[in-house]
Amino acid sequence: MNSAGSDIRTTGTTPAWSSWYLTMPKLAVGLLVVLLIALLWLLQDNEKEEQRATLIADVLWLEQSFRFHLEGNAEQLLQLSLDLARSTDSDKLFDTRARHLLKTSPELAQLAWLDYNGVTREALPSHISPRQGAASGSTTRERTEDSFELAKKLGKPVFSRPYAAQGEFFFELHVPVYRGDQLTGMLVATHSIGGLVGQLVPWWFVEKYQLHIIDDDSTILASKSKIDAGPVTLSHQVALDPPGYGLALKAMANRVATSTAQNLIMTLIIFLAAAVFWSLWAIRGLMRHRLAAEQALRSEHAFRKAMEDSLTVGMRARDREGRITYVNPAFCEMTGFDANELIGALPPYPYWNPDEINRTRELHNRVLDGLAPPEGFELRFRRKNGDFFDALVYEAPLIDADNQHTGWMGSVLDITERKQAEELARQQEEKLQATSRLVTMGEMASTLAHELNQPLAAISSYNTGCMNKLDSGKYTPEELRGAMEKLGVQAQRAGKIIRRVHDFVRKSEPQLADCDLAEVIDDAVGFIEHLAQKRSVRIEREIPGWRQPLLADQVMIEQVLLNLMRNAIEAMSETPPESRRLSVRVTQHDGLIEVRVIDNGSGIADSVMERLFTPFFSTKPNGMGMGLNICRSIIEYHKGRLWVENNPDGGTTFAFTLPLQLP
Repeated sequence: MNSAGSDIRTTGTTPAWSSWYLTMPKLAVGLLVVLLIALLWLLQDNEKEEQRATLIADVLWLEQSFRFHLEGNAEQLLQLSLDLARSTDSDKLFDTRARHLLKTSPELAQLAWLDYNGVTREALPSHISPRQGAASGSTTRERTEDSFELAKKLGKPVFSRPYAAQGEFFFELHVPVYRGDQLTGMLVATHSIGGLVGQLVPWWFVEKYQLHIIDDDSTILASKSKIDAGPVTLSHQVALDPPGYGLALKAMANRVATSTAQNLIMTLIIFLAAAVFWSLWAIRGLMRHRLAAEQALRSEHAFRKAMEDSLTVGMRARDREGRITYVNPAFCEMTGFDANELIGALPPYPYWNPDEINRTRELHNRVLDGLAPPEGFELRFRRKNGDFFDALVYEAPLIDADNQHTGWMGSVLDITERKQAEELARQQEEKLQATSRLVTMGEMASTLAHELNQPLAAISSYNTGCMNKLDSGKYTPEELRGAMEKLGVQAQRAGKIIRRVHDFVRKSEPQLADCDLAEVIDDAVGFIEHLAQKRSVRIEREIPGWRQPLLADQVMIEQVLLNLMRNAIEAMSETPPESRRLSVRVTQHDGLIEVRVIDNGSGIADSVMERLFTPFFSTKPNGMGMGLNICRSIIEYHKGRLWVENNPDGGTTFAFTLPLQLP
């Protein structure tokens, strides 16, 4: 009975344990679902905060770029005002510097030089005048006149309020021009707000945000964006100062739906029982990664805010006898000498290179005679510790307050690192060219094997024939001589192929010599012909009968032709075999030889064509992205030009020019 009762109790309690056992996973899964939903909400909130932090950082970075650029324009105009005050030919100086500034700062609609009363003395461009177009509005006139008067009173650059003219918005930068202590005029730089946005806002910014420049009334003065206008979930604005006056940068982001992520998480919930520990560990790692990313973002933002441009140009003033009268700390640091050691010194100066005393003195005398080249000149100086450095020197007349020429002011730039970088770049270019030639030969290994197989097979055949004759004993010397001569011809043919490959791949300095372009084209076609036959491509050559002298490196030009012809053959992979035709056409005009490599493939998209000559850009899956870049470098080394264009009837043309060596 006890045993039976025990069995009954055990049987009776089994459903309760089973129910509890089944309920626990449900409760656990339910709790996990709640926790995962909470976690999903937290992740979305963190993602939103991260997007907001990124937006703020990007807007602050863009504001810093605007500020640096406008302050740079102000510094250049301030320097121009100082130079105008000292220049004897101020009109020419203004024209030269203004054209340069307009070229380097496209957002400038006009640069004007006004007299003391605000009358335009000179303006570039003269046919465009936003100020006149805005003169009909009294508010606009008051804004510009207020800034003009404020700049006169303060004696320093002043930005104006924005105003509308000619269908867009502008603001002006007023920089006073002093001659001595007397105000003689005003430089006015008219900035297009739309042009400023177009110039300074990078492509990646407008692909992420809608950008507006607004005033204190929230009026949109300029905008730029490549995303469709939609519901704005995040926005941030920051004051734009300069120019100030309530202008602000406002960026807005459209929140992207995250339904895919939510669906993925819901799918993971189904397998949560087996993957719970892994999921928690993955989330833990994700949170650590996010915290590290946020910390890195804050550090990067702090670093960007702390950056300031620094000018390390050495300045040196000399009187008309060549005596040094002034040096700045940068020049002292550059040469290693103290100011006390340099001021009062006469040529030869202590930092002159002893090995170039005569050349340096000759340039020094030319400067004192007023014959200094405006583009500057290079010299090699010696520091106090004996080290040498390369310097680029610009000289300008030193005019005092009485408009008297009292000496010369020189600016000295240390260009040692730049020259070293140029030399390194030249060496790397040579290595890339050598590598490209080796890659070309590697890709054409089957072609070379096919071309070598013919003379080698002939040699083997002639050798077998000679051996058979010798074994039979029935031969004449004339028969053996003929066979041996043919064998020698085939051996020379094989040797010529080997030499041609050796000349093509060996590393050497460019060697310009007279060469026949037709022979170069024939050699290149000889290399590529087997590949063309394999791809069912017919090669046509249109070469005139004349032979003009061409001064070029034959191996380099052959490398260009091989690269262009191989690309053309590969471009016709989808063209019907009976229509595959590669044309090499040579013409002459205006003292140039023009070579065109024409295919009838599918052509090149405009977006790809813009980047075709960019280093490391390739449309091939395994391409290096250096072939066309090296080709362009080779053609430019020969004083020519390389370009690409799509054919009207389909296909692509690569063309390059080479100058003729005229008698």
